[in-house]
Amino acid sequence: MKKLDLSVIIINFGNTKEYTKNCLKSLIPATKKLDSEVILIDNISTDGTKEMVKNGFPSVKYIRKDKAYGFGENNNFGLEKASGKYVLFLNNDTKITDNNILKEMIEWMDKNHQAGVSSCALLDSDGKTYQRSGGYFPNLLRVLLWMSFIDDLPIIKNLISSYHPSLSYFEKEHNQDWVTGAFYLVRKEILDKVGGFDVNYYGYVEETDLSFRIKKLGFKIWYLPKWSITHYGKISYGNENSVIFEMKNLKLFYKKHYSAWQLPILSIIIKIGCLIRIPIFGKTYAKAFRTI
Repeated sequence: MKKLDLSVIIINFGNTKEYTKNCLKSLIPATKKLDSEVILIDNISTDGTKEMVKNGFPSVKYIRKDKAYGFGENNNFGLEKASGKYVLFLNNDTKITDNNILKEMIEWMDKNHQAGVSSCALLDSDGKTYQRSGGYFPNLLRVLLWMSFIDDLPIIKNLISSYHPSLSYFEKEHNQDWVTGAFYLVRKEILDKVGGFDVNYYGYVEETDLSFRIKKLGFKIWYLPKWSITHYGKISYGNENSVIFEMKNLKLFYKKHYSAWQLPILSIIIKIGCLIRIPIFGKTYAKAFRTI
């Protein structure tokens, strides 16, 4: 199999055809200067996504799945077919706005051999407002700061790094513990070693887990806001499910990577955090409190 520069893997989960169409259209000029492939996992759609891809984007490698799978497992289906030196896991609710971003980021990775993963800035549809894109591994202190809003206090947020840092953190280039799976550029040789995503995570925290395993190999994970894309966000699972998935999967992350004594403490922190958030966010965290 010929080694390509880049394999882009995109998931169309459910009926999100228009987002997928716009994402694929934005990729055409962005991949012109690369020897690349685009692999689309179409998971349980009933809105004509298959016909849209076949008619409008015939070069896309289309994979249909009629059973609902999680983010990691769907991406792993694409990874099985990928032949690029680099793999880009890209959300379908994104839009590439810089035609040179992929070529330039690959060139940056080629020069920085200790960088196992890199990501760009994620911006709202206004093209200006930064979104959170990863952060630090969720040790107990960082989760406590995040769930209790203590990390929003001016002095505290400058002294201690939270699991989800403040938005100002994402205005500058740095290496960090993990980056979001919305734009996750990684060396294929590393994925061959660590085995891709852990399919036990249905949605959320799986990129934290993957990054944790990659960093254990000695590679760095870089956030590079010199480049950016538009990210619309939360179209597949919705806000309520997103909260619940993240809380549940944090517990799974602890079971897998941390000492057993820490899990009960994490559970207490999450419960207390949900109680704190119920008066502000209402039923979303009330449901999370009951189910987690």
